[in-house]
Amino acid sequence: MHPRLGANVRLEAIDAAIDWAALRQLAEKAAPARDVGRRGYDALGLLKALYLQALYDLSDPGLEEALADRLSFRRFCRFGLDEPTPDETTICRFRNTLVAGNALAACFAEVNAQLDRKGLILRKGTLVDASLIGSASRKPDIEKGAGARLAREPGARWTRKNGRSHFGYRVHVGVDQGSKLIRNVAFTPANINDSSVADALISGDERAVYGDKGYESKKRRRRLRQAGIKDRICHRSHKHQKGLPRWQSRRNGAIAKRRAPVEGVFGTLKRGFGWTRARYARFAQNVADAFRMATAFNLRRAASLIAST
Repeated sequence: MHPRLGANVRLEAIDAAIDWAALRQLAEKAAPARDVGRRGYDALGLLKALYLQALYDLSDPGLEEALADRLSFRRFCRFGLDEPTPDETTICRFRNTLVAGNALAACFAEVNAQLDRKGLILRKGTLVDASLIGSASRKPDIEKGAGARLAREPGARWTRKNGRSHFGYRVHVGVDQGSKLIRNVAFTPANINDSSVADALISGDERAVYGDKGYESKKRRRRLRQAGIKDRICHRSHKHQKGLPRWQSRRNGAIAKRRAPVEGVFGTLKRGFGWTRARYARFAQNVADAFRMATAFNLRRAASLIAST
């Protein structure tokens, strides 16, 4: 293949951002060649294809077509011009095998470990937040009751936000302040309270934790103090208060400015990657997909950070 044939600056930067050998081992352990189609496709090539799928918001048929058609995709996945590329059935089978082996979560952890060794994770603070993700299936008629909604998508649940009903899930992230890399991610039904997941988003080695008033908890504030982590969680008014004291309002405003970059993370995941709705009906697949999306985000972000240094 000619050195510049199918060149894509962004994909080349992502390819160079990490050592993929460790991810190859994780993918091969979860999905031996016999499990990924008659041709025994390279497990790393298929794994990289799944990250391309997230980066470019492609369906399985769309990914099959793009791998066959786009030279930059072939180059990134190391599929030669004279080699076949996987069809949508192979892609789906491979992804399901990774889900069963919890490999996408392991790959997320490995990528973050490598980015940490490169000095890209700053630990100045963690920005915690959550956002709603719609169900993969059409939102059911709430009047038909729980049976009708759970039969279609057992992991999805109803919740209300800003006076509107939502059916689906909630993605929770802990984002590294400054680098905007996702350090921790959790995926839950939509009715799970943000605060109940917060402790899983805190790494324990950051200097501060920033969160909105939904994360306020006396126990959490105490644990942060005991760990030597600055408490930067907003205050909320309680039933016997007419409003927040002025100092708490000012503090909340200062915290809001610091934690604002987390909205950009969700903006990229939703508008850039098209992750406004879950892609699968099975909850386990959607949990694994959250790790895939977070990994794809971090790879793209890391490539940008490396290029700017």
